[in-house]
Amino acid sequence: MSLQTRLLSLIVVLFAAGLLLTNAAVVAALRPPLVGRVDAQLRPIAATLSRLDTATIERLRRTAPDASPSALASPVALDLIRQVWLVQLAADGTPVRTLRAGEQDDPTPDAPALTTAEVTRRAGQPFELRAADGSAWRAVVVTAPDGTGWLIAAALDEVDATVDRVRTTGLAIGAGVLGLLAVLAAFAVRAGLRPLRRIEETAAAIAGGDLTRRVPIDAGPRTEIGRLGAGLNGMLERIEAAVAAQAASEARMRRFVADASHELRTPLAGIKGFAELHRLSGGQDSTVGTDVAMDRIERESARLSRLVDDLLLLARLDSAAGTAADTADGPTGGADDAGLRPAPMDLRALAADALADLRALAPDRPAEMTGPGGGPIAPAPTVGDEVRLRQVVSNLIGNAVAHTPAGTGLRIGVGTVGGRAVLEVADYGPGVPAELTERVFERFYRTDASRTRDAGGGAGLGLAIARSVARAHGGQVTLAPTPGGGATFRLELPAE
Repeated sequence: MSLQTRLLSLIVVLFAAGLLLTNAAVVAALRPPLVGRVDAQLRPIAATLSRLDTATIERLRRTAPDASPSALASPVALDLIRQVWLVQLAADGTPVRTLRAGEQDDPTPDAPALTTAEVTRRAGQPFELRAADGSAWRAVVVTAPDGTGWLIAAALDEVDATVDRVRTTGLAIGAGVLGLLAVLAAFAVRAGLRPLRRIEETAAAIAGGDLTRRVPIDAGPRTEIGRLGAGLNGMLERIEAAVAAQAASEARMRRFVADASHELRTPLAGIKGFAELHRLSGGQDSTVGTDVAMDRIERESARLSRLVDDLLLLARLDSAAGTAADTADGPTGGADDAGLRPAPMDLRALAADALADLRALAPDRPAEMTGPGGGPIAPAPTVGDEVRLRQVVSNLIGNAVAHTPAGTGLRIGVGTVGGRAVLEVADYGPGVPAELTERVFERFYRTDASRTRDAGGGAGLGLAIARSVARAHGGQVTLAPTPGGGATFRLELPAE
């Protein structure tokens, strides 16, 4: 059964039980007052008969032949009594004569065996008798002045008929009310479950592939439906983000494999080509001499070796980062797994060496060393692997030189900012578009889509390695525009 059917069935059953209990309570409360009314009508009759002894009855028969105890026994109007049954009792309680007022064909109750003591005990107190057909009678016993007694009984069939009519009417009305309530409950349950049907439709749409669907929330956050919808929407957003992240990761993986294959194929093709050329020439002088061929093979081998080393370093750094995240070792918990050898050091030494190398390699470029943001130089103590951090600084300097015009000035800033050791490389070139701020750190990303190296471009791993090494040290590398134009790469590490 559906939830709507179960709810409707439960409501109808509860309504029916309530109506039946109400009807039973009304009927149970109705009968005692009606019986009490019969008792009230029997007491005047009993009071009249209690004054009639045997001599009085005989005298009445002589003076008024038409008079009878049954006629004398009706001094009040009877509205719930259809017939009265009179039994004259002897002094010892045995019946002497029986008289009836009412329909003569109706059955009479069984007269109880009443002793003198029983008559005295029951005198004036109504009690109930049963006829042969099971009908109920109400009776009162009184004593006459001469010691005899009277048993006065009235049938309760009118009372029972009234109670039955009320019961039947109550059941009929209850059935009608129950039907009306069932219809109203069906509409109410359907309206109440409408948000769940919308959730069902949304879930079906999501199962069909539409991850952008969300559950419409009409109820307030304090209701169960509102909290359910909000929880489902939150879950759906996380699922959509996870699916998007997985798709982006797969796309990056495919691009990485394609880029790595391209980068590896180029030096391998060069090595293979010059080796075959040397083999075909038999080692003799030719258009391309042996020295030239060996030189090219050596250069391509070195290039291939650097590329493989860079990829291996990135793989180790990624593995170390994953291990640190899984074991909750903290930001530097994977340094040992990455093969790093941290030791106390100061970034000023790296900055000074980088400035000296830059002036030697590119004397046409103005270069200076300042503090972070152009202020005075300050100490920048930290704990790190000096070899890898020198590689990071070298990659940042090389990136600035490779992507700015000749003669463009550079600034190396070093110091401590907010408890972090900082080394920044700022250039005053064309800068990096805002939409490429994060892409420049992707592996194998190069602004030169043709992958030519006429300008001395690399494989596109330098900035990726710089960011990975910084993260392995618990730091980061960020890119921001240089005030006045250009790009500033900022290395931040925990200060010692």
